[in-house]
Amino acid sequence: MTESSVAGNDDRRTTHQNMTDQNTAAPASAARVGNSRNRAGDKMLIALDVDGTLVDHDGHMSVPVREAAQAVVAAGHHVMIATGRSLNATLPVIEHIGIENGYAVCSNGGVILRVDSGLPEGYEILHKATFDPGPVLRALRKRLPSAKYALEDGDGNFLSTERFQDASFGVEAVGVDFQTMLEATAVRVVVFSSENTPEEFNTAIRHIGLAGVTYSVGWTAWLDIAAAGVTKASALEQLRDRLSIETHRTVAVGDGRNDIEMLTWARRGVAMGQAPVEVIAAADEVTKSVYDDGAAHVLRSLL
Repeated sequence: MTESSVAGNDDRRTTHQNMTDQNTAAPASAARVGNSRNRAGDKMLIALDVDGTLVDHDGHMSVPVREAAQAVVAAGHHVMIATGRSLNATLPVIEHIGIENGYAVCSNGGVILRVDSGLPEGYEILHKATFDPGPVLRALRKRLPSAKYALEDGDGNFLSTERFQDASFGVEAVGVDFQTMLEATAVRVVVFSSENTPEEFNTAIRHIGLAGVTYSVGWTAWLDIAAAGVTKASALEQLRDRLSIETHRTVAVGDGRNDIEMLTWARRGVAMGQAPVEVIAAADEVTKSVYDDGAAHVLRSLL
């Protein structure tokens, strides 16, 4: 199977940094669908997670998934990437599936993006949800002193301790001391511990009792933190209202704990086959795993 690589990983496994686009032109089926685009009242809002959904845990998007996504975009639906990735790690995915005009949710809802190929940069930021990371960082540092910390600030920069870098950041993190991080304004905070098992990490997080923020724990000893009340679902609801899409015309597909709110928000919430049990429990249905092109099966059902 021919695949292409799209940098980034919500799932915190090592990924390929370079995107190799093999035959990115929309397939003939997408072109045919695009010839009879949906009327405004028939359009659906389709929210798609990236890592573990559109791409596998090595960062590869299969040809069937890419072609199915391109076909749904060409059909005129509101296809939106909804990811934990930051902006610069999200843009290659948007381009890869052929979204030239539309919207996207980055940083687990912390950033809402309007995509417009006519703009100088190809996009504009509609909204950023920031918060003071000081209290939560102090509490985490006390409980997890050996963990690595990274922070996305309001300007889209990443600050990090101990040379902490991940493809989902989309930019090279700047090494800073912990005090500098405490004084920054955050869109997203990431915590990773290589010295704890996921179970130990989860226990530590529960004991800390994080307050005033929204957080989700990844597959590994990884924690994503956003402003209070900010999730993929909260951002998608803003976009649904902006576009006047009826609630029964919403679909979401995802595999991670940071997708749970999005899956319950959508009228049709679909969990990937390899998703944890709590994610599957939140969904209306389960598709095949990312390695069996589960997202393609869902997307083709919408055509």
